Amino acid sequence: MYACRCRPVILPTGTVVITAKERRQTVADGARANDGAAAKQERSGSTRSARLPRDERRAQLLNAALEVFVSNGFHGAAMDEIAETAHVSKPVLYQHFPSKRDLYMALLDSHLAALTELMLSALNSTTDNKERVKAVMRAYYKFIADDDQAHRLVFESDLINDPDVSSRLETFNKTFADAVAHVIAEDTKLPPLEAQLLGRGLAGMAQVSARYWLETDGNLDLDVASDLIYRLAWRGISRFPKES
Repeated sequence: MYACRCRPVILPTGTVVITAKERRQTVADGARANDGAAAKQERSGSTRSARLPRDERRAQLLNAALEVFVSNGFHGAAMDEIAETAHVSKPVLYQHFPSKRDLYMALLDSHLAALTELMLSALNSTTDNKERVKAVMRAYYKFIADDDQAHRLVFESDLINDPDVSSRLETFNKTFADAVAHVIAEDTKLPPLEAQLLGRGLAGMAQVSARYWLETDGNLDLDVASDLIYRLAWRGISRFPKES
C-alpha cells in the first residue's frame, strides 16, 4: 500500500482525525475479519440469512426443525442439519434454543397449541351438536393431512414414551375430550363421568381413524373419510336421551 500524500485540511475544533497509518490498520483489520468470516462461511458450506426480528427468526428455526425432525425423528436429527436447513449458523440456533431437546419441546408445544385451538374452534363453531361432530372430525382429518406432517411430530415421535412428551400429549387429549364431554353432559342426562368417557371415545375415534386413513395413502377423499366417521359417531351419540 502507498502512503497518503493528500494536502492537509483544517477541520473544526473537536473533530477526531484518523491518520493514514491508523486508516491502513483499520482497513487491514477489516480485511482480515472479512477473510476470516468468508473462510468460516466457506467451511460451513452455508450462507447466513439476513438479520430478522427475534420472533420471525424463532418461527424460521421452528419451521426448519419441523422439517428435520419429521424426516429423521428426534434421535436422528442434528442441530447442524437444522441450522443448515434454516440457513443460519449454529451459534444463532443455540441463541434461541440451548439444546436439541429444548427445540423439540418448543416445537411440540407450538403444534399442540395449534391443534387444541383447531379442535376447540371446530367444537364452538356452531350450537348444533350434529354439525359440531362433523366439524370436529373434518378438522382432525385436515390436521393429519396437512403437508407439513406435524401430526408425525405430535403422534408418532420416537420420544412418545418420554415423560415430558407424554404429559403434553395427555394434556391435549384431556383438554379436547373434556370439551367434548362438557357438550355431551349439557345435552344429555348422562352424569359427568359417563360423559367424560364418551368424550375420550370420540376424541380417540377421530385421531385413530384419521391416522389410519393417511397410512392408506388417503385413497378415500378427505371429505368422504371424515364424513364416514362423523356419521358413525353421530349415530351413536345422538341415541342418548336429551336433557329436558
